[in-house]
Amino acid sequence: MILPVLIDPAPQLREICKPVRAFDGALGVLALDLLQTLYHAKGRGLAAPQVGLTRRIFVTDTGWKEGAPSPRVFVNPEVTDMADRQVTCEEQCLSIPDTPVMVARPEWVDLTWNDLDGRTLDERFSGFAAICILHERDHLDGILITDKVAA
Repeated sequence: MILPVLIDPAPQLREICKPVRAFDGALGVLALDLLQTLYHAKGRGLAAPQVGLTRRIFVTDTGWKEGAPSPRVFVNPEVTDMADRQVTCEEQCLSIPDTPVMVARPEWVDLTWNDLDGRTLDERFSGFAAICILHERDHLDGILITDKVAA
């Protein structure tokens, strides 16, 4: 189901999300709804608070516009390490339409998260994937790109 995407200044976008505790069919449905909404909105990442749900889950598909879809689901994600070197690039947000913002982010990030079955996974992401993951991870703590404008 395609969900409505909240637009800033919706208060839910500023809430700190609660960890996911139940790894059940409802979580799988939510992940599918988030992905369908992401593709419908022509985005590359979408976090639960952007559709009004204060749960620690987001989805990404950083390459679907250039090739075959490769959806990813991140539940309870935690950054475990990141590069000291920063890269600055233009980011956009489905919740802040038509407002590109220059943001500085670490060149790479190590992330630990749960999959839909509750298994713990970890991986290092770099380039655009790292930017997208950090952008969506910020949403889970009520942080928007307009809070991170590069100097």
